[in-house]
Amino acid sequence: MTMNPNPIIEIIRLNPREDQDIPLPQYMTAHAAGMDISASLKEDLTLDPGAIRLVPTGLALAIPEGFEAQIRPRSGLAVKHGIGIINSPGTIDSDYRGEVKIALINLGDSPYTIKRGDRIAQMIINKVYQARLQMVDKLGETRRNTGGFGHTGLS
Repeated sequence: MTMNPNPIIEIIRLNPREDQDIPLPQYMTAHAAGMDISASLKEDLTLDPGAIRLVPTGLALAIPEGFEAQIRPRSGLAVKHGIGIINSPGTIDSDYRGEVKIALINLGDSPYTIKRGDRIAQMIINKVYQARLQMVDKLGETRRNTGGFGHTGLS
């Protein structure tokens, strides 16, 4: 018997009567890695350059143990308008049951207005591994060893 590797994510609308017009997260193409997730705003929200705002989605999730949801920027918003996720990628843990909110930042040089139902981020579901830490006296050496930022050159 093979197990289905695709986890089931339970989802609820926190305000079902008011938010029926807000699309549920969905994959926009057959091979998309992320589901687009939309804003559940009561009124338009303008992000001035440099502004950071927490944008509600009106949704809560139950992610199975051993998985997480990562919230990432949408590339079109980032490239065209400078709209990103301040803590990118944001993580939704499997034991969180509160509203999913998206921490947007305007890195552009013009104000940007988010409207109700706009697709503002993408959500990727990933397997999570909790590592065990082991204290040692010395780390094994590698070719890179302690070479840090820019050690292989700038181009």
